[in-house]
Amino acid sequence: MPDKELFNQHISAQFNEELEAIRTQMLEMGGLVEKQVSDAITALIEGDGKMAEQVRLNDHSINQMERQIDEECMRILARRQPAASDLRLVMSISKIIVDLERIGDEASKIAKRALQLVEEGQSPRGYVECRHIGHHVRKMVQDALDAFARSDSELAFAVAREDKMVDQEYKTAMREMVTYMMEDPRSISRVLSILWVLRSLERVGDHARNVSEQVIYLVKGTDVRHIGLKKMEEEARKE
Repeated sequence: MPDKELFNQHISAQFNEELEAIRTQMLEMGGLVEKQVSDAITALIEGDGKMAEQVRLNDHSINQMERQIDEECMRILARRQPAASDLRLVMSISKIIVDLERIGDEASKIAKRALQLVEEGQSPRGYVECRHIGHHVRKMVQDALDAFARSDSELAFAVAREDKMVDQEYKTAMREMVTYMMEDPRSISRVLSILWVLRSLERVGDHARNVSEQVIYLVKGTDVRHIGLKKMEEEARKE
C-alpha cells in the first residue's frame, strides 16, 4: 500500500477517534446534568439540604465539562475542517453542550430554593406540582440524550412535543400557586420559592427541546428551529 494511502487512513482513524471522544464526553456531561435535575427535585421534595448543597457544588464540574468539550469542538473544526455529517455532528455537539450547561444552571437554582425552604420551613403547597413537572422534564432530558445516542429523530420529535404539554402544566400550576398566595398571604415567601422552582423546571423542558432539535438536524440535515410541531414532525419522519 502506498505511503500516502497509509497516511490518509491513519489520519481518518484519528479523526474518527476524536469525533467519538467528543460524542462520549457530551453524553457523560448529559448523564451528570440529568442526575443534577433529579437530585435537585429530590432535595426540594424531601427537604434534603445536604443533597441540595451537592447539586450546587456539582454545577462547577458541568461548567468545566462544557468548556473542555467546546474547546475540543473548536480544535476539530480548525484542524480537520470536517464536511457533511461529520460537520453536523461537531456543530450539534457544540450547541447541545450549551443547553446542557443551562439545564445544570436551572438545577442549581432549584437546589438554592430547596436550601431556602429548608431554612424557612417547607412550603405547604406546590410540591406535588414540582414533583410531577420535575419527573416530566427529567424524562425529556433523558429521552433527548437517548435520541442523540441512537440517532433517533422520531424520539427527538417526541421530546419536542412533550415540551408543549409541560408548558401547559406549568401555566396551570402557576395559576394555582398565585391563587393560593392570594388566599393565604402568610405563605407568600415560601410559595414564591416554589414559583421560581416551577419556572426553572419549565426552562429545563425548553432546553431539552433545543437538544432534540439538534438531534433532528444531526440525523436529517434539516434545521427545525423556529418551525411548528407539524412541520417538525414531517422533517423528523422523512426518509
